[in-house]
Amino acid sequence: MKFSGTESYVASADLSLAVNAAITLERPLLVKGEPGTGKTELARQVADALGMEMIEWNIKSTTRAAQGLYEYDAVSRLRDSQLGDERVHDVANYIRKGKLWQAFEAGKKVVLLIDEIDKADIEFPNDLLQELDKMEFHVYETGETIRAKQRPVVIITSNNEKELPDAFLRRCFFHYISFPDEETLRQIVEVHHPGIKDSLLTTALTQFYEIRDTGGLKKKPSTSEVLDWLKLLLAEDLDAEDLKRGGANALPKLHGALLKNEQDVHLFERLAFMARRER
Repeated sequence: MKFSGTESYVASADLSLAVNAAITLERPLLVKGEPGTGKTELARQVADALGMEMIEWNIKSTTRAAQGLYEYDAVSRLRDSQLGDERVHDVANYIRKGKLWQAFEAGKKVVLLIDEIDKADIEFPNDLLQELDKMEFHVYETGETIRAKQRPVVIITSNNEKELPDAFLRRCFFHYISFPDEETLRQIVEVHHPGIKDSLLTTALTQFYEIRDTGGLKKKPSTSEVLDWLKLLLAEDLDAEDLKRGGANALPKLHGALLKNEQDVHLFERLAFMARRER
């Protein structure tokens, strides 16, 4: 099993190497990078390229590690006992399988995505150490041990919102998705917007990288945002000439696709004001 990207996903050589190394080592692949650089999409594309089902576990601030294994619905069992339901005699009827359990019991090898692990409590990664290492866990209510039939390909994403524990990091193969250079971004754009005029693309990407390099920007626009921006430019049938900006017109056309908070919009408005004063 080798991953080298897909028709709809441009994977750099080092990213492909990281995916294949993690598969060979049978270790979770921990992927970090700016939001919008394709971390979550990577898992989908790996599953597609390798012909595997993908099981997705989206992590929230309230998510507990145990939820990935299973949850025991004691409330439903109590209610059923009060109603005299025969199901109450088998505790297994009240065990809800989590995403790890689903991945472990799958008949074929699957891709398990644990998405945005850094959103959860700091103890969350440590609580999964044994399960991801040994690929098994114990169900206390039924006394059974669940072992992985096929070791899943585990891909874990993080936006680097908080540090992950060292013990967890030691068990992962790590890769940081760097923001693509202009040539790679051109390849990505060609996948999503084939045949786009070179003059429009060159002007748009020049402006895009200028925006990203602007000092004081609170949130730099990402790959997904430049793709949305280009989609809008094409829908409005704009050309390179329409994108020209002057000192009094510092904001890019359709800037709402690129600038996502008022602080950054005000930054460009201030730049325009300063440019007018210097005239």
